[in-house]
This record gives sequence, structure tokens and C-alpha cells, in this order.
Amino acid sequence: MRFAIFGAGGVGGYLGARLADAGHDVHLIARGDHLDALRTEGLRIGSIAGDTAVELPATDDPADVGPVDYVLFCVKAHDTREAAADLEPLLGEDTAVVSFQNGVDNERWLADAIGEARVVGGVAYIFSTIAEPGVVEHTGGPARFVYGELDGERTDRIAALDAALRSCSGVEAVLADDVRIELWRKFAFICAHSGMTAATRLPVGDIRDAEESWRMYRRVVEEVCAVARANGVALPDDTAAEWVEFAEDLDADSYSSLHYDLTHEKPMELDALNAAVVRHAEGTDVDVPMNEAVTAVLRPWADRFAEG
Repeated sequence: MRFAIFGAGGVGGYLGARLADAGHDVHLIARGDHLDALRTEGLRIGSIAGDTAVELPATDDPADVGPVDYVLFCVKAHDTREAAADLEPLLGEDTAVVSFQNGVDNERWLADAIGEARVVGGVAYIFSTIAEPGVVEHTGGPARFVYGELDGERTDRIAALDAALRSCSGVEAVLADDVRIELWRKFAFICAHSGMTAATRLPVGDIRDAEESWRMYRRVVEEVCAVARANGVALPDDTAAEWVEFAEDLDADSYSSLHYDLTHEKPMELDALNAAVVRHAEGTDVDVPMNEAVTAVLRPWADRFAEG
């Protein structure tokens, strides 16, 4: 299989290295110092599932790669529309673009740019980041990747993708029955974890220890689940309880990518997370005061870092 990893950061870099180790033809698309390091030193993965190092072609120009079987689309949500406009050189007649991003709107934004028939939904459960240029650190999470056709069909291309990902060591590959449910399921957790650790600037351990903050954390999860159901997504009844129980077992010093971006003055995914909950609640009978509060607290910082 020929893969292009569009956004070779914590998620994309990890997947690209694992696919290359499994014998697939992988091309990395990155930028800046990270790209320079990928070209000169290769890609190194430090992982709780086993380290690896690979030398792969890397570029910032998709035209250097040409058509591929699959594009694994792993950019930040706020870069989706701009990056989608650069996908054309990678698209052959049967190319699928698989979104492994945060949020529930990326697939629609991709479909607006390249057509819904090319888009595959995906969810990544992994704590990984660029530790330094050319180096990706996987520090936690099961490295579980869930994916599926947006209409739920079991097509030849999703079967081939499933086989490719299942061939990778250090990857738990899951073909979803309904990927839309999976997207909203993760969304419920990440809005609480990202929103609360960023808004309070506290690790999850401190949030658990503060009764009011922990109540807010639980309420954010519950609000997202209610909005999902109001929009026709059949989330299991125990989704909120499951995520709260999961959060109780997280390392006490666990933060989130949104907290990292806030504290490092980088563009934030607020509009794809808690602010998106508020948008999706419009026109329903669901109130989302906790997500509104998190959005209001973080909005000045998100706007400032988006400008700079």
C-alpha cells in the first residue's frame, strides 16, 4: 500500500513509522524544523509499545509525492480547510483520505473540498507528541485507531486499510460498525479533558481532587453526549459514565494537547472542541452551560494565538 501522512506529528508520525515497519510505502508531509529533521535524521519513535526509527521521504509539497492509495490526514483541526486545498496532487482515482483528528466536523470539511466519496472517518486514542524535531514520543494511551466508511459500508478499500493497519506492531486497529458514533464518543471525552485542563490550567489529578471542578468535568461529558443524541447519534447510554471512570484512572499529572497549545502560545483547537459543542447544540433543546463557560474562558487566548 502507498500512504501519504499529511501532518507527520504525534499521531501521523507514529502511524507512518508503524506502517513503514510493516513494509508499506510511506511518504511524510510536514513543515518547519520537524521537516528538516525528518529529511536529515529520519523519524524516531519513542514508545511504550516499543521504539523504532525509520528513514522515509519527507516533503512540504504534496506534488512531490503524487497519487497514493491512502492519505492519513492528521493535521490540527484548525488547519483542516487550508490543508484540504492542498490534497489534489495526492488523489488518484481510488484514493481515500482518512481523518485521524480531534473533533466531529473534519470529515464534513474534507468532503466540502474533495467530495464525500473520498473521505473515511477515523479516531485516534493515543497520547503522543513531537518531543523535538524528528522525534515522536508515545507516552500513553492504547495506540488504538478506529476507522470506517461514513455510510457504514464494508468496502474493499476499508477492508484493505484494515488489513494494513492490523499488520502494524504497536497499533490496535479497529474497524467500526458506525464511525460517526465513534467520533462523538471520543469527542465527549476530549472536550472534557482538553477543555477542563486548559481552562483551569490544572492537571487531571487536581481536577479530581476539587469537588466543583470534577463536577464540571463530568457535566461537560454529559452535555456532549446529550448533544450527540439530539443530533441523531446513537451513543450508548453508559458513554458518559464510562469516560468519567476512565478519567478517574488517568495519571494525576495528565494534561491535554489543548493545555499544551495554550501554555506554549500555539493555535488552539477550541473551535473544533468545546465551541463546536455549543454550535451543535443550537437548534436542539439541549443546554450546554459548562461547554459555554469553557469556551468563554479560553476564547481570548484562542483568538490571540490564532492571530499570532
